[in-house]
Amino acid sequence: MRQRIAQLAARLMAEDGLQDFSRAKRKAARQLGAEGSQHLPDNQEIEQELRIYQGLFQQEEHRERLATLRLLAVEVMRQLAPFNPRLAGSVLSGTATRHSNVNLEVFPSSLKDVELFLLSRKIAYRSGEKLVRLGKDLRAVPVITLPDYPAEVEVAVYGEGDLRQLPKLGLDGKSPLRAKISQVEALLAPDSAEG
Repeated sequence: MRQRIAQLAARLMAEDGLQDFSRAKRKAARQLGAEGSQHLPDNQEIEQELRIYQGLFQQEEHRERLATLRLLAVEVMRQLAPFNPRLAGSVLSGTATRHSNVNLEVFPSSLKDVELFLLSRKIAYRSGEKLVRLGKDLRAVPVITLPDYPAEVEVAVYGEGDLRQLPKLGLDGKSPLRAKISQVEALLAPDSAEG
């Protein structure tokens, strides 16, 4: 049942636009009649099934979409270079779907610095926030959404010192949770296994 839930959650993410692992696994469990199940997969299991699904059913589309989103990420990261930008999320991990946003993180001395920077360059944005787990604590982090690109770009605005405090590796202990511009460019190189 655990694997069936992971497979359905992956399909829901790939086809229906669900971006949140928790919502996808709860919806999959409900559709399979396993609500309240003790068999819920973890995010890593769903991500593995998502990679399999994309490889089987969306291989060429996925490869093109991923390259497009990574190119967009590099473009915006260059614009935001004064704020030490990092790419995070599904565009970095390689599991971006046709509904994925580009998720960036910046580390300015203040949110106002980023807003003034965008205003001075006439870059449209929306402000919001999201809850992020930092260690054992949940913290509201400002999020600036840049809508005027082929895909929305969400920029989480952390403090200058947060880069050293945020986890470096994903659940598997190997894959990076965030990447510098040069690392994203390396993913785009023709000989990159991931890119």
